[in-house]
Amino acid sequence: MMDLKRVKLANGIELDVIDEGPKDAPALMFLHGFPESHRTWRHQIAHFSDRFRCIAPDQRGYRGSSKPQEVEAYRPDKLIGDIFLLATELGVDEFTIVGHDWGGAIAWGVALMGQKGIGTGRVSRAVIANAPHPAIFQKLLFTDPHQRESSQYIRGFRNTDNDALVREHGLAAILMKEIKWDRPSAMEPEEREALLQDWQDREAAFGMLNWYRASPMIVPPMDAPFELPADYKPPQLPNLAIPTLVIWAMDDIALPPGNMVGMEDIIDDLTIEKVSGCGHFVPWEAPEKFNAAMDAFLARTA
Repeated sequence: MMDLKRVKLANGIELDVIDEGPKDAPALMFLHGFPESHRTWRHQIAHFSDRFRCIAPDQRGYRGSSKPQEVEAYRPDKLIGDIFLLATELGVDEFTIVGHDWGGAIAWGVALMGQKGIGTGRVSRAVIANAPHPAIFQKLLFTDPHQRESSQYIRGFRNTDNDALVREHGLAAILMKEIKWDRPSAMEPEEREALLQDWQDREAAFGMLNWYRASPMIVPPMDAPFELPADYKPPQLPNLAIPTLVIWAMDDIALPPGNMVGMEDIIDDLTIEKVSGCGHFVPWEAPEKFNAAMDAFLARTA
């Protein structure tokens, strides 16, 4: 088992963090998605920690980390801020950001804000797995029936009518109600058991749901027209100029491959690695392919 250490950030939030590998090696910052933990990255940390400093927090709202209960505390700018503050506390000036799912959405933000040359200069490279780019995803939710249908569960997560269910039965109850689990059989039984245990924590359950409730993304109902609203303004974002690897599992039910369309127009140095026959949780469903793609990318951009 990897050892978690407690790190207190300058904003008062405390995170449980894995910090493995040589402290003077190039740093990889791993951000897990919903509804997981630092364990998302178990295969990557085992693979890379001999030659990289691998940092993987349980993010705000998850497991033992701080779990403020107000929705406002989970706005994307606060979640992005946590990552820069964490790097500072650990004495890391520059890092490669690696994210999956919600962690990937935050990683896009960290990369855009931190990219060398334009932003704070602290982020040298980005590796994003099955996480929608903010400039692409909102447009798809308005115009693409497949993506909108796949995202209806978000409306369920945001619906406070479900709160009593969560208070009574934990996070698993709303997951059963709102999402079709990809392939439970793909996860090792002991990992699944540990997750089910984590989901019993009611404060964490609401912390995790608040990631969805605080997000500005609009998920229209299925009977709304499939078109951009008259007042739609795309987010004013710079291009991502740092080397970026996008790893996409092609059988993802929640985030279909349409999310990759147009990425080459907004990312200057883009490598896409498609992983076929794999569901949403690519870091642990296809770890060998994931690690090989990341190895090649890190070597090429060193």
